[in-house]
Amino acid sequence: MPEPTVDAPTDTTLDNQPSVSAASARTGVAARSPFQLVWSRLRHDPTAMVSAVVIVLVIVAAISAPLISGLVGHGPDEQFRKEGLTPSGLPTGPNDQFLLGADNLGRDLFVRLIYGAQLSLIVAFVATVGALGIGTLVGMTAGFMRGKVDTVLTWFMDTTLSLPQLLFAISLVSLVGPSFGTTVVVIILFSWAPIARVVRGQTLSIREKEFVEAARSLGASNWRIMRVDVLPNLVVPILVYGTLLIPQAIVFEATLSFLGLGVLPPTATWGNMLAAASTGSMYTIAWWMLVFPSAALLCVTLAFNLLGDSVRDALDPRQTLFAKKRRVTKLKKKEIAE
Repeated sequence: MPEPTVDAPTDTTLDNQPSVSAASARTGVAARSPFQLVWSRLRHDPTAMVSAVVIVLVIVAAISAPLISGLVGHGPDEQFRKEGLTPSGLPTGPNDQFLLGADNLGRDLFVRLIYGAQLSLIVAFVATVGALGIGTLVGMTAGFMRGKVDTVLTWFMDTTLSLPQLLFAISLVSLVGPSFGTTVVVIILFSWAPIARVVRGQTLSIREKEFVEAARSLGASNWRIMRVDVLPNLVVPILVYGTLLIPQAIVFEATLSFLGLGVLPPTATWGNMLAAASTGSMYTIAWWMLVFPSAALLCVTLAFNLLGDSVRDALDPRQTLFAKKRRVTKLKKKEIAE
């Protein structure tokens, strides 16, 4: 008796329908990582690209300051009394030997401008990292712990924000003395509190999420939950605020140096270069001493601010969409009212 034959099962879904991965590969959207999505938005933003190019050029020039100084043949503190000053003792303007002119002591303004960028960027990055670290720790602790801890830490934030920054900085520097370290500490003291407030508000929202409740139900400690579950969700606001804090630190350092409370001469900073240009009638006699440091300060701070705005929009495009909808709604209401 012949044995009955059983046909092998056929999977028509695999043969006739494309797989999910193949569909994702064809569309090219679902397979992209969050970093790729952010980079795609930034790459199509001309403002972000121009700002990034300016920042990269300034960073490269600052890193290459010793090399550029060697190629030019002028040191940042080297004085050229004969070549850089006129017979009457006034600084010479831009020429073949001094690309951006000389200052009131016969020093090459171009070389000092590059070394000033180096110091300003170092101060800004160190102060930003310190302020982000302190602000994130304080804000996350206050928002997650709540109760008395939140009350005390919030009081410290409000007290710091209520202090007059410039007057307090003058008092502190007059007691300790101006230096690189003092400048960094002063900037950190007045930069961590706004970050802490932003982080606290985000933490208050995150601590009520389901994954935090699940981690707590599994017996995870508060510090583990803060480190593993809360902190990764704070990366976006921390990153955005960090890009916006760098130009503030650069301007603050320039302000302190301009007032003689930052890094002391003869070390080149944009602030003390502007201070030298504003002495007496030097700003009318040697306009290049005022124009070029001011232009460098303006370009760098504007580039960082514009890049920070673009990064914020790329990381959270919903905020931009909601803002546009609100503007459209206001315009429609205004048209109806008219």
